[in-house]
Amino acid sequence: MATQPILLTEAEIEQLSQEVGRTSLMGKTIAANQKDVDAFMQLPIDIPGHGEAGGYEHNRHKQNYTYMNLAGRLFLITKQQKYADWVIEVLEQYADKYLTFDFHVQKNTNPTGRLFHQILNEHCWLFYTSLAYSCVASQMSEAQQQRVISRIFEPMLEMFTVKYAHDFDRIHNHGIWAVAAVGICGLAVGKREYLEMSVYGIDRNDTGGFLAQISQLFAPSGYYMEGPYYHRYAIRPTCVFAEVLHRHMPEVNIYQYKDGVIGNTVQALLSTAYPNGEFPALNDASRTMGITDMGVQVAVSVYSKHYGLDDNLLGMAKIQDAVWMHPCGLALSQAYEAATQDREIGMPFWPSVELNEGPEGNNGAQGFIRMQDKKHDVFQLVMNYGQHGMGHGNFDTLGITYFNRGQEVLREYGFGRWVNVEPKFGGRYLDENKSYARQTIAHNMVTIDQTCQNYFDVARADSVHGLPHFFKVEDDNIKGMSAFANDHYDGFNMQRSVFMLNIEQLEAPLLLDLYRLDGEGEHQYDYAHQYDGQIVRTNFDYTTHKELDTLGDKDGYQHLWRVADGDVSGTALVSWLQNNTYYTWLGTSSNNNGQVIFTRTGANDPSFNLRSEPAFILRSKGASTLFASVVETHGYFNEEFEQSVSARGQVTNIKVIGHNAMASVVEIETANSVTTVMISNQADATDTTEHHLDIDGQTYSWTGFYAVSSRAVAQEK
Repeated sequence: MATQPILLTEAEIEQLSQEVGRTSLMGKTIAANQKDVDAFMQLPIDIPGHGEAGGYEHNRHKQNYTYMNLAGRLFLITKQQKYADWVIEVLEQYADKYLTFDFHVQKNTNPTGRLFHQILNEHCWLFYTSLAYSCVASQMSEAQQQRVISRIFEPMLEMFTVKYAHDFDRIHNHGIWAVAAVGICGLAVGKREYLEMSVYGIDRNDTGGFLAQISQLFAPSGYYMEGPYYHRYAIRPTCVFAEVLHRHMPEVNIYQYKDGVIGNTVQALLSTAYPNGEFPALNDASRTMGITDMGVQVAVSVYSKHYGLDDNLLGMAKIQDAVWMHPCGLALSQAYEAATQDREIGMPFWPSVELNEGPEGNNGAQGFIRMQDKKHDVFQLVMNYGQHGMGHGNFDTLGITYFNRGQEVLREYGFGRWVNVEPKFGGRYLDENKSYARQTIAHNMVTIDQTCQNYFDVARADSVHGLPHFFKVEDDNIKGMSAFANDHYDGFNMQRSVFMLNIEQLEAPLLLDLYRLDGEGEHQYDYAHQYDGQIVRTNFDYTTHKELDTLGDKDGYQHLWRVADGDVSGTALVSWLQNNTYYTWLGTSSNNNGQVIFTRTGANDPSFNLRSEPAFILRSKGASTLFASVVETHGYFNEEFEQSVSARGQVTNIKVIGHNAMASVVEIETANSVTTVMISNQADATDTTEHHLDIDGQTYSWTGFYAVSSRAVAQEK
């Protein structure tokens, strides 16, 4: 049986071979892969049986397929026979044992495989192993090939497309891995019908298969509905399988399919990252996943080859300091090498961007606003006003995160999971993921009557989405976005408008946050802020509790210790120190009554599954209300040199002047100035809509979504 490498031609192999020993990005990538594979090959080959999720057995099977995939290509590129011999030996040992393993004894919410506790991991195994096999099959006898095919690949293909056919056509990141694995394996074993099935679905009716996956999971903007964490996981099979189709089904024209959705989704993923390269933890997500992930490296290489290069892509390659060991990666490596001969490659700077959600782009959006301070440090504000994100979605529409000076300031908890920490429920999602991390109170937003958005009903949440109002980032001195969420609590319309604005005497952009809630009757509103660091000061008295009680008994409140609280009238102030920077929050409610509650996670957590993290909540009770707050970034602290500069902020007050269905008006006061911000609350407003709001005998007029005016305090004397 003649089997050729699926992703490499003879000419491409020769080009890659020329990079061995060079200091180019490709040369360094090859050398790093050789070092890792050589070290792993020194270990005895082990094909273990079943074990706990995230345990030794799980990780050894993962290591086996990872290093087979690399070793297969290294054999072709370096011409060293040892790599092929090792891959063949591992394959033969799997052929001996695979069918002797029953389906996994440890049950999960997903179907089990013979190697792993969930079929997703078996898809990954087949994906990588099929690529490795195609690289070394020429070194195997006909009998060896047939034995591997009949005892591993064919049983897997039958399992994935017959036994678990429902999972194969699933519109989900699991489905992407499934179709990519089956399609690649089909090519490797000479059964092209599996490639056709993978592209068009089992029934070939547009309900499953790769084209349906990328059409429904990725919006026209490229945003992936499960969020950046699962995006970087799904991007690798997406890009690798796209390259397979480019080579083996050119008639699909995959890189131009759906207006270039493959390229759009790579750009969308990269443009969500914080300035430090980590991805915001939208939906279920790790707080530590970033752009150096191998899947993102593959995506950058694919994009560079098929859609072109710019300085941001070159800057991304500089940070990653590696490329995909493939001709796509070689194209990026060569472009980077040529560019660095003429100039220094800078760090990437992604502009502010609004990424629409849904297959047609009309299911809300995710907003990413960036602004620089006077020292060119990048501030990033993220708001979720899109769709739920299926089973991995959090109940946090209108939630925000805020990043500056190298750290997340208004923080996202991330998922309730300890990945691959076997004693912590096998590294799987913990019960606390549902009982706390996905709950509304765990996010930076308002919870109404201590109940979760959509009442933690996934089907209901998937049926609604946020409504974009405006996204305006043209002015260097003020950038803002606004959206509505009108179906997430019964009887309530919600609107959030967030801005970063420059005020002359402030050293950094000021975050302004207006959160409006419109409903009937008396309600309790909890406006939560997840922070990190040490409280420095407040402008109200509070009581710290010697005996701790929980803040509530359900919807995430049962996991919050009520550490301290104090009544406030007018504007509350909370200031804290996070690493080397001071932050001061000032907030108020138009109800002009409130209480600030300091909390910490960890209640009703007998297994210590939750991280102990602080938050403070501005609680207000009454009818419809507008919360208005600012976060000022200021000063510098260095404990080593005992230096503290500007520990107090310049903003002294924020006031709600008035609000109604037409508009909201607030004032921000410093010692030297008063800044008035006027925002449209009309869903049908445009850039030319005229607004006139009469409050206490004064008329506020402007055109468009918002307006800002400032006056010096001295002028009022």
